Amino acid sequence: MKRALAQSAVLLTLVICAGGAASAAWAAGPVADVVNPAAKADIAKGQKIATQVCAACHGAEGNSPAPANPHLAGQFPEYLQKQLVNFKGAQQATGRDSPIMKPMAMPLSADDMRDVAAYYGAQKARPGVAKSKETLELGRKLYRSGDLARGLPACASCHGASGAGIPAQYPRLAGQYQEYAEAQLKAFRSGARANDANKVMRTIASRLNDEDIRAVTDYIAGLR
Repeated sequence: MKRALAQSAVLLTLVICAGGAASAAWAAGPVADVVNPAAKADIAKGQKIATQVCAACHGAEGNSPAPANPHLAGQFPEYLQKQLVNFKGAQQATGRDSPIMKPMAMPLSADDMRDVAAYYGAQKARPGVAKSKETLELGRKLYRSGDLARGLPACASCHGASGAGIPAQYPRLAGQYQEYAEAQLKAFRSGARANDANKVMRTIASRLNDEDIRAVTDYIAGLR
């Protein structure tokens, strides 16, 4: 009984921390100094930047042609802005290291990041597809219910039952490439990606094995 209560407390703490991390992400520190999420975006300028800088990897409308590169269409602009700031390195302690994205983000101003994020956020995401019938049940269980015994909260508790996310708090996951999502969970698990406030995703990923990650990311790819 005590063990079950302790495990429940861990899950509740993770969910509470996730909420606090999301609401605080723009509230203070270097990100708030560089990007103002309340400023009005210019989608036309964002489209120009997307065409000139981003389209080769992410597609002109944010539907990436390659599994190594994430879909951006329909993603929340606030989330995309934060990632660009982290790639640029404005937050050294919680930057997101990428030899590909850093040089792409470096020339972008705060207005550029806001505009291109708004443009991609306004585009329509194409549905994805789950590929593995063998892991479908495990992926569904982890996404919808989590695993109390391992202190794993359900992904749906933050990202929604359909993977639509919650605006300005938790990113959209539905339809994301399995390969990309798998790589990100493994990066959180190893600590190579550390731009999650309060270490929420790193804590969750540390409790997932390779089979879990493949299953839940394949399930996510088929959400719509």
